[in-house]
Amino acid sequence: MKISRFLEGRVPAKVVFRIFLGSLIALSPAASLAAPASVSYSSAPLQIEAYDFVEITATILSPDARDPFEDATLTGTLATEDGSHHWDVDGFCDADNGSVFRIRFMAPHAGSYKYSVTYRQGGFQQTSTGTFQAIDARRRGTIGVDPKYPWHFIWEGTGEHYFFNGTTAFWLMGWRDERTIQYSIERLHRLQVNRIRVAVAGRTNMFYGEPVMIGSSWTVFLTPWPAEKTDDFSHPGFDYSRFNVSYWQKYERMLKFARDRDMIISLVLDMSDGKIHPAAGSGDEHRFIRYAAARFGAFSNITWDLGDDLDSYRDEKWTHETGMLIQGWDPYKHLETSHPTKIAHQDRASSWFGFTSYQEWSRDQHRLMLESRKLQQEAGRIIPQTNEEYGYEDHYPLWALPGSDSADTLRRTAWEIAMAGGYQTAGETARRGTNIWPDMGGGWMNGRGDDTMTMFLGYGHMVDFFTSFDWWKTNPHDEFVNNGNYCLADLGKTYAVYLPRGGDVTIQLKSGPYEAYWFNAFSGEKIDLPPAEGQSWTSPVAPDHNDWVLLLQAK
Repeated sequence: MKISRFLEGRVPAKVVFRIFLGSLIALSPAASLAAPASVSYSSAPLQIEAYDFVEITATILSPDARDPFEDATLTGTLATEDGSHHWDVDGFCDADNGSVFRIRFMAPHAGSYKYSVTYRQGGFQQTSTGTFQAIDARRRGTIGVDPKYPWHFIWEGTGEHYFFNGTTAFWLMGWRDERTIQYSIERLHRLQVNRIRVAVAGRTNMFYGEPVMIGSSWTVFLTPWPAEKTDDFSHPGFDYSRFNVSYWQKYERMLKFARDRDMIISLVLDMSDGKIHPAAGSGDEHRFIRYAAARFGAFSNITWDLGDDLDSYRDEKWTHETGMLIQGWDPYKHLETSHPTKIAHQDRASSWFGFTSYQEWSRDQHRLMLESRKLQQEAGRIIPQTNEEYGYEDHYPLWALPGSDSADTLRRTAWEIAMAGGYQTAGETARRGTNIWPDMGGGWMNGRGDDTMTMFLGYGHMVDFFTSFDWWKTNPHDEFVNNGNYCLADLGKTYAVYLPRGGDVTIQLKSGPYEAYWFNAFSGEKIDLPPAEGQSWTSPVAPDHNDWVLLLQAK
């Protein structure tokens, strides 16, 4: 009306109406969703390996979406040729100006597949279809829960059992030189670490008492969103409606490098002690998590972690609802967990919850893990039990005694956890420094280490021991041994006994001859023993007063 009055008597009535109508169109939401000139699609390769993925790229000619992360979508469907399996898959915008979208289809088993992809923007849409073949190359796929022995994990694709041996490197993605990221993953892989906890979003203060500082080579200020002030800890000015595409591309390159080494990456969605988070349950938060699911879901080597120290900034209702959302958004149903500071704050009975991941720093982890198993049994749903934060090497809390987080103490603690049928994640020392001399480390903070850091050599001996027999068939049976020692048993077949302080042990057995040997938990040395027989067998005295393990297996 104001336009009409201003133009009245100055231009013809028809022109006034056209100007008025054009103004309404310009002000309408649909104006920001005008159609692009055209969309072209790449083609799928003819053949891939099962548990790899096909990536389809949609190139947008003359993109004009106001916010391509909000106003345009790429979605698709994947199905087996015979129609027996079907997946709905989200794509994602991979260019700030909206000129590139991508969608990824992971083939979870061998066979023929067909797919359909559709780009939508306002009233415009364009679809492409195709087919491809997946072959069985005995590739390790996603990590799942063993349906027969649900306290334990298996590799989908090969059926091998996965002995979870993790570490924390929250700010691995803070390295600006990606060669450092790759070096860190390669070194940990060589040390038989097969899982790394890595933050997707997060920033932290530097008040850890570690010789670690931000600088030109590394930072703790992760930027998954565009920021007004990237290096401002408290007020980065994130634009939560958009994504910093180059950061996400860098993260994917890390995931691919890790996948090629069978390294599982725990995607810690958020880790910030500065309370820099999208609002709980908001559209901004959901957009972030769904974008992560779309970009990362086709990688076989991931699990989801809703956030570190989660109960310090999110409640249990949020945890349940968000876990269920991810279960719906991730078409391949990777394992999920949450990471609270209290073991009771776990959504143990819910379908989305794949395994426990909490932090508890006591030095009585064997008892704790047995209690955790009881809590899980009471929930009526058996899943693997892990403590993913029980101490960092040389990082001493104010309440702890000197030596409580030494390499040897943490190694022994890992054995206590494993002997309760659980799994663990340890953190390597940061004392070699980052941006502080000698600037050769970073450990649990950023994943980098060097050959002077030897804690994980001891953990590797633990991996060697357990993977030498069918550990997943055993259960805790400390009642079978004396002197405060720990026992895992598959009755009448296998008995593994841990002696924290050496000495001897009497084991209650099912009758029959058993092959036996000592295993040095510190060095990995193996010493064969004469066969064990009888329903009550007493071992020889251990070779010294360090921790030793006995393995008895039925002949």
